Amino acid sequence: MRRTCQFLSTFIFTASTALAAEEAFTVEEFAREVLARNPEVAFYEAEIAAARGERKSAGVLPNPELNGDVGHKRARDTAGTLAGEGVAWSVGVAQTFEFPGRLALRKAIANRDIDLANLGLSRFKAELAARARTLAFANLAAKRIEAAAREVAGRVQALREVVVQRDPAGVTPLLETRILEANALTAQRRAVEAALAAKGALLELNLLRDKRPDAAIRIRETEPSFVPAPVFDDLMAAAQTNAYELRARQLELEQQGFRVSLARNERWPAVTLGPFYSEERAGDKERIAGVGVNLPLPLWNRNSGNIDVARARRQQAEAALRITQREIERQLQANLAAYATRLDALAQWRADAVERFREAAEAGDRHYRLGAVPIATYVELQEKYLEAVEAYFNLKNESYAAAQRLEVLTGMKFVEGRAE
Repeated sequence: MRRTCQFLSTFIFTASTALAAEEAFTVEEFAREVLARNPEVAFYEAEIAAARGERKSAGVLPNPELNGDVGHKRARDTAGTLAGEGVAWSVGVAQTFEFPGRLALRKAIANRDIDLANLGLSRFKAELAARARTLAFANLAAKRIEAAAREVAGRVQALREVVVQRDPAGVTPLLETRILEANALTAQRRAVEAALAAKGALLELNLLRDKRPDAAIRIRETEPSFVPAPVFDDLMAAAQTNAYELRARQLELEQQGFRVSLARNERWPAVTLGPFYSEERAGDKERIAGVGVNLPLPLWNRNSGNIDVARARRQQAEAALRITQREIERQLQANLAAYATRLDALAQWRADAVERFREAAEAGDRHYRLGAVPIATYVELQEKYLEAVEAYFNLKNESYAAAQRLEVLTGMKFVEGRAE
């Protein structure tokens, strides 16, 4: 008796510890958890810091150059007689000045790099949150299906044991037993598949939040409320402003325009300007002070090659923008059709449809035990109940996934969920 009590105490303590260690989140809470802990966010933040460093470098003039020389000078007259000798030296400072407008263009290009890096971070966070929500809801749907499948398997297995205990005279009880066994095995297989799907979603969710794959987490039950499907023109108008891929292509095109202007500006050389001072002592003492100018002559190289390259890159950016716009339209059409079609299908279901099928399956079980329902009807009720649960929650899961894809593309809200 004492050992039994000790075993029960240990079991209760272990179970309570496991439950205490388990973390529970709603779908939205888990999305925020993933955004706060995902390690890849640091990569995009570092990219922003790198772009800002390049912007800082783009707006700075090159350092001035200090130059000097020293030597020995001998002076002779026309007859070749040494007139004197001594030290000769000079020193100067030179600063290179870019052609007007060049620094501003480089700053503009660097600013677009910052905008692209910020956009990349925003896009990653939006897609990451959408993926976390989709996986969390998929886990909930799989658990609902698993619970229904285990319920059916348990019910059929219990009934099979009752049938076996009856008088097995004749072939009918034997056949009914085999039918029930097959039905229980099928339900168990569906339960296993649903359990694996739920577990797979949890593994990926833990990976997204930088935790051990086997970390104990639970998604709280959430009943989403889907926003009615909007018209395509409204979606396209929102995507023109909020679609990350489209905004990135627009920024790249703008940046390539600045690169063309910079290449044209670089046809004209930079000017190097600075004061100098020299002194010579060879008999007489000579001092020279002045300002030096260094200006390359643009005779052979007018930067035409780089201008052609920049123009070609701008044409590529224009083509990429058009292609991306068509691709965004295609994705919007496909996801809108998937979302609207599934919403129409869900609208055909009554709010209590799953519960009604469950009650019918339980009623079939009771009446079969009483002999009022044949085996064919009983098996059909159990199968249809399980198929209805699978169809309903798979439909909700697919609608939720399509809604998340539309949210990433347009920035609009398509799902309003509440924790039960």
